[in-house]
Amino acid sequence: MARYMMEQRVSELGFSDEFEIGSAATSSEETGNPVYPPAARKLAEHGIRCSGHRAHRMTAEEFGYYDLVIAMDRWNLSGIRRIAGEDSEGKVHLMMDYTDRPGEVADPWYTGDFDATWRDLEEGIEGLLASLGFVRYDTSRKHRRKR
Repeated sequence: MARYMMEQRVSELGFSDEFEIGSAATSSEETGNPVYPPAARKLAEHGIRCSGHRAHRMTAEEFGYYDLVIAMDRWNLSGIRRIAGEDSEGKVHLMMDYTDRPGEVADPWYTGDFDATWRDLEEGIEGLLASLGFVRYDTSRKHRRKR
C-alpha cells in the first residue's frame, strides 16, 4: 500500500520525476504474489491501481541503490538489516518516525483494519515528504501544501 500511496502523492504534487519508489519484502513467503486483495481493494477505493505488482524479496544490491529505505515495522526493520548489513549511511527509517506518533504502521494482516493502516501511511508519507522539503506539513493535518 505504501508504495502506491507514495507514488500517487508525489504525482499529485508534480514531483514524479524526482522519485523512484520501490517495494520489497524482507522474507520470501509472498514472493511472486500480487498485492494482498484487501489492500488492493483499499487502494482502489482511493482510485489507486496496483495491478501487475508481484512481491519480491529485497536484495543487498537493491538496498545499496536507494537513498532511503522505509520500513513499516520493527520486524521489517530487522529483516532489512539482515539483508543489507550495517546501515552506515543511515538510510533505514520507520515510516511512523516521520510523524508525531513514532512507532509502527498498523499491520492490517493482523488487525484487518485497513482504515487505520491507510491513516498511518497517509500521515507517514506526508511527514516523509515534508522531511525532504517537498511539502510543508502541519501535524494537525489541516494544511498540506506544495513546497
